[in-house]
Amino acid sequence: MNTIMLKAYAKINLGLDVLGKREDGYHEVRMIMQTIRLYDKLNMKKLNKDEIIIKTNLSYLPTNENNLVYRAIQMLKEEFNIKQGIYVELQKHIPVAAGLAGGSSDAAAALTGMNRLFQLKLTTTDLMQRAVKLGADIPYCILGGTALSEGIGEVLTPLAPMPKAYVLIAKPPINVSTKYVYENLILDERTNHPDIDGIMEAINSKDLCGVTNRLSNVLESVTIDKYPVIQEIKDTMIEFGAMNALMSGSGPTVFGIFEDLNLAKKAFYQLKIQGKAKQIYLTDIFNRKRG
Repeated sequence: MNTIMLKAYAKINLGLDVLGKREDGYHEVRMIMQTIRLYDKLNMKKLNKDEIIIKTNLSYLPTNENNLVYRAIQMLKEEFNIKQGIYVELQKHIPVAAGLAGGSSDAAAALTGMNRLFQLKLTTTDLMQRAVKLGADIPYCILGGTALSEGIGEVLTPLAPMPKAYVLIAKPPINVSTKYVYENLILDERTNHPDIDGIMEAINSKDLCGVTNRLSNVLESVTIDKYPVIQEIKDTMIEFGAMNALMSGSGPTVFGIFEDLNLAKKAFYQLKIQGKAKQIYLTDIFNRKRG
């Protein structure tokens, strides 16, 4: 095998709770992660020359060691003493810096691609153990599907598949600093913590309404306060038929969950008309096979 094409899927957070700050400076989290059918494409090709070349359709993305794909490839090349080079054509479709784990998913795909191209015989668990060195979301992006995420995000428990639904994605034309959000998060007795256990019970019962009624993200208290347009997009989605809507990750992307495709399309066009979101996608829950 000299070439391989992989899809790097986006994720949303059905529930995101922050339990506190750890001594190492990281935050302890408890989240329900879900893959959606929105993805980047990585075409990877072996090179005879020992180098890593990345080409992308977005001119502002770094293509050196500041890119997670580059670092993922470099890590496995060094560990397994691989002298051949790699050429990567990265086609970005997942919004960048949006709370959808686009960069993490690209890195996860790059690790998977290296494993297959060079027959490294690493298991999913082996890949996840290496992935956490690059970023807390990357192990989940290797696992995929529906999962409980704990620790700093690297402790993962696979869950039953999320009930099928349509997902409307809308990213306003702003960028949010994850560091800013966590630094300004106040956790006290007034904090409204998500019902993570309740979401898991609803997923196990295949109760879509039970899931959507409990959608909650503790980081919204910071991000929406600074960027009210996030709440405006949420309100539009709900007004036009979403069962519920939520900010994903630290934002600014909002997703709405719909049972009815026609309502999802109407909400899509309404968001287009309003112009509050720069990037809008209509997709669905993707319960991909693991491994």
